Amino acid sequence: MTLDAPTPKHILVRELNWLGDAVMSTSALQRLRQAWPAARITVLSHEKLADLWKEQPFVDDVVVFSKQQSIWTTARSVRALQCDTGIAFPNSIRSALEMWLAGIPVRIGYARSWRTLFLSHPVRPREGSIPMRKRSDREVRRLVSHGLASPAIPIAAHHLNDYIALTATLGALTNPLPPLIHVTEAETRQFREQFGIGAGGQTCWFGLNPGAEYGPAKRWPTAHFVTAAVMLHKRTGCRWVLFGGPGDRDAATPIASAIERQTGKAIITDLTGKTTLRQLAAALKSCELVITNDTGPMHLASAVGTPVVIPFGSTSPEMTGPLFATNARIIKATAPCSPCFRRVCPIDLRCLTEIEPDAVVAAALELLSDFRKN
Repeated sequence: MTLDAPTPKHILVRELNWLGDAVMSTSALQRLRQAWPAARITVLSHEKLADLWKEQPFVDDVVVFSKQQSIWTTARSVRALQCDTGIAFPNSIRSALEMWLAGIPVRIGYARSWRTLFLSHPVRPREGSIPMRKRSDREVRRLVSHGLASPAIPIAAHHLNDYIALTATLGALTNPLPPLIHVTEAETRQFREQFGIGAGGQTCWFGLNPGAEYGPAKRWPTAHFVTAAVMLHKRTGCRWVLFGGPGDRDAATPIASAIERQTGKAIITDLTGKTTLRQLAAALKSCELVITNDTGPMHLASAVGTPVVIPFGSTSPEMTGPLFATNARIIKATAPCSPCFRRVCPIDLRCLTEIEPDAVVAAALELLSDFRKN
């Protein structure tokens, strides 16, 4: 559906509050820029992700709000911009209300209870969209005991398509582009100089991202990460960069110690909780390869162009994986209860424990070979 609305001159895009979702939305932002190259595009972003939008060619300005900030203060900041068109990627009432209070004439977002009142152009739920429904304990155990396979999830269910469908109402193309985050040469160089890390040369640097903020049901076992890291070091002579947020620090030390104990070498640089968002992007770009759980840095690593290998268990790659990128290899679980979308596994985490390090290493070496040829 394309709206019958005036030509947009200044578009506000209310962005998502989680890193992975925000990175996925860059596919739609690229299409929006292509559709309206002369329009000014301003992103309204939570402060924790504000730096993500620096240096992006599909964004002109960023308006930042904080968790503590009132909706009235946010709306006043947006009203001062005099935007004529607004798109709300989140499905929250607040995101629609912000645009209404800011006086934006054309306000686009998905129709939901209550928020529809604040949208000038509510969009019906997209055909092909599937909700991420958490399985109950009983359902998980029933599927496992009977060996019942979960129904296949079509790629049309991918969340990236939700954002594309909203920008398509302004005439943007509907075929998705791979998510993209630009990192400048200056940022990469500064990061490498500060932390002594860089791709290429006589030392190759690979990244490990063993955390997952959502919960332990998305985390490939620590021992598997260690085994895969040791195997890849023996095959390639690589050194490792360990990534994670402040909450992953306690888990990072044992991983680093185990890898160095098994290899007998000091080959780990632990950056857990030590980087800003832009530094994290530069760090991921500086690696030749990243092994990661399904989490925000997974999307960021793929979007900056680094080859990534991801063991998927409790979540669905068809809904949130980097399926539209050529630099990603997904290793999917075969457990009948997957995807369950649970934060904590109610049984034995078989969806991830069954993914052996050998499979991840093989995928990593194949992907690395493909990219080095190019």
